Amino acid sequence: MKKLFTSESVTEGHPDKLCDYISDSVLDSYLEKDPNSRVACETVAGKDTIFITGEISSNENVDIEQVARNAIKEIGYFGEGIDIDYKTCKVIVNMSKQSPDIAQGVDKSLEDKEGEKVGSEGAGDQGIMFGYATDETEELMPLPISLAHRLAKRLTDIRKNKEVDYLGPDGKVQVTVEYDDNKPVRVDTIVLSTQHKPEIDLDTLKKDIKDKVINQVVPSNLLDANTKYFINPTGRFVIGGPYGDSGLTGRKIIVDTYGGYSRHGGGAFSGKDPTKVDRSAAYMARHIAKNVVAQKFAKKCEIQLAYSIGVAKPVGVYVDTFGTNTIPEEEISKWIVEKFDLTPRGIINYLDLQKPIYRKTTNYGHFGKEDLSWEKIID
Repeated sequence: MKKLFTSESVTEGHPDKLCDYISDSVLDSYLEKDPNSRVACETVAGKDTIFITGEISSNENVDIEQVARNAIKEIGYFGEGIDIDYKTCKVIVNMSKQSPDIAQGVDKSLEDKEGEKVGSEGAGDQGIMFGYATDETEELMPLPISLAHRLAKRLTDIRKNKEVDYLGPDGKVQVTVEYDDNKPVRVDTIVLSTQHKPEIDLDTLKKDIKDKVINQVVPSNLLDANTKYFINPTGRFVIGGPYGDSGLTGRKIIVDTYGGYSRHGGGAFSGKDPTKVDRSAAYMARHIAKNVVAQKFAKKCEIQLAYSIGVAKPVGVYVDTFGTNTIPEEEISKWIVEKFDLTPRGIINYLDLQKPIYRKTTNYGHFGKEDLSWEKIID
């Protein structure tokens, strides 16, 4: 049976991703100075104004405005009359400390308060988190989101290395893959929209994108005469970033995870320190799912973890291998419970999450990057 599945990615200059990057840059800046910092940083971007809010508790101080300006500069927004300018934009910071009602549950878990002595903080919130892996790509990610991320990253690379000197920071990519009997067989459609300088003509842009982005990323055996290409289909994309659309931290949660191929618990990642299980438990769920597939226990695996605020141990661990398992799912569940400490502190220590590592997670997916601890294959 043939079917089509589509995933999208965006470049780091997309207004939502600009906000994610600022929030993660603030988080890293605090963790560099104080690894025990509690950070929940949200960013809003609109026209020439950046608004940063949330809750931060730390023993150190950070110049948040300067961190934001540096992040905007790194992405490549220098103004030029049509974009936000890192030097002159307004940056408004409105921060408070973490609520003491939340802190009392995070600082000491309910289990420890009741004498169970699990040795962990409580979860920073209630919630459900999913992790997923599939053997259809080398990095054990679904092919549509893997290709979309690689195309978006390539689009940024040729801009930053000046291989194509007329591109702007903003851009979006969408890839539709044809599956036959649940196996990816070809790329059916590629949609790519990229910001550009006003003087460039569309035919030149289309040729450059086809030659220097698509053909450099997508394996030729996945492309055929029937593959459809929509490159800047509106015909013009000059105004981008916050000048083209407002941005908000946490609005690209499907881009950040599995491109819609797996379920999502609804929690965003960027700007959150690892006591927030929205982030840390989602990373752990991916690590477990990836290792289930890497161990050949299944060809596909989805893990759900669920937590209660203030409680250390998960209230639920769920495994689904979609009928691809080579051993009973009960054995996989037992392996998970015996192998991994799923308390917040257990996850933080196991994945080494109190380091300033989060800027490199922000763009082109939080999963599938080999240098991240949750992507490691265990023995």
